[in-house]
Amino acid sequence: MQTNLTDSIRDTAKGQEADRILRTCVHCGFCNATCPTYQLLGNELDGPRGRIYLIKQTLEGNVPSAHTQLHLDRCLTCRACETTCPSGVEYGRLLEIGRAQVEQAVPRSWRQRLLRGALLRTLPYRLRFTFLLRAGQWLRPLLPGRIRRLVPRRVHGRPAPSNVHPRRVIVPPGCVQPALAPQIDQATVRVLDGVGIQALQPDSGCCGAVNLHMADEDQALEFMRRNIDVWWPHIEAGAEAIVVTATGCGVTVRDYGRLLAHDPDYSVKAERVSALARDLSELLEDVDRNKLQRNARAPRRIAFHAPCTLQHGMKLSGRAEALLVRLGFELTPVPDAHLCCGSAGTYSILQPRLSQQLGDDKVQALESGAPELIATANIGCLLELRKRAGVPVVHWIELLDPAPDVAPAGS
Repeated sequence: MQTNLTDSIRDTAKGQEADRILRTCVHCGFCNATCPTYQLLGNELDGPRGRIYLIKQTLEGNVPSAHTQLHLDRCLTCRACETTCPSGVEYGRLLEIGRAQVEQAVPRSWRQRLLRGALLRTLPYRLRFTFLLRAGQWLRPLLPGRIRRLVPRRVHGRPAPSNVHPRRVIVPPGCVQPALAPQIDQATVRVLDGVGIQALQPDSGCCGAVNLHMADEDQALEFMRRNIDVWWPHIEAGAEAIVVTATGCGVTVRDYGRLLAHDPDYSVKAERVSALARDLSELLEDVDRNKLQRNARAPRRIAFHAPCTLQHGMKLSGRAEALLVRLGFELTPVPDAHLCCGSAGTYSILQPRLSQQLGDDKVQALESGAPELIATANIGCLLELRKRAGVPVVHWIELLDPAPDVAPAGS
């Protein structure tokens, strides 16, 4: 693709990055075949190829409109197009750059500003989010039915061991998961303890994904720097990996090195952090099979929902599934497993109509094989699927938890 970027961005780091990405696109359109929003809407501008043209036009000096913003907003950032693309177009990064440019040029309505501002001021901040969630849960019995269904029931976790082992990994708590599903990290700690790995849980915060995907990159980078500062002493002390139990966060941590490449104070550390980032499936796939076991009370017949961040972002399709099969689970077939469930971070809040269609289709596909339970690997997907599924939905690590129960609470 030929480009002619404006002088104001051509010689900047982002401009050069965008120019390089644009030049790899060959207009083939293969990406549209796996794009969830193109499949739903059938509009070229709601597929990756059309959005690439919109971003290109913006970077070349054409004034973007609310129309441009709408089509970029509708993108889930699922990156299924990257898995399909034969030319290796880094669409996800191009979208981040394009959204930031459009955000500066196109004013939003007061309703959009209010909603987006509220999300940016609550979701990335664990204490704020937990306070508001607990207030909603306390008032839940008094809320109207439609609103009550949006407030998940409170889940009480179980104490996790604190045994010391020679092998140590960092398991960051993140921002919303401790309040919504504390049992996930607690199950992770127990499973790792059982295989001789100590889970360190330093008090780091949001990975930066929420801000990054809402065109607030400066704050996203600040969150990343703070996390690096918290993790670095443990890395220097020999922690062998950073294991994020939410794949939506894990894919962002893997990207710290690129996102902070031009920061003289953090570029080297960020590159090291990216190199240490591991998904749980990667860490456990080489563990002695005899040290891992299926929870005795977990149903055997399950459907696995691979989050977009796991299969398209981190390119780890099949890893968790193979581990579950190895431990005796029967995985039911899932048609169109590459398609998004509609959660996509804040997407289910900002684009509820499209999210609902995608979520309904995903649950129908997951339940088509008559599973007894649905397992996934990301907190956002888990919550989205629980709204609609007729069977329990859990994080897959809970199926390996040696504690007495599999925790389907909130389903």
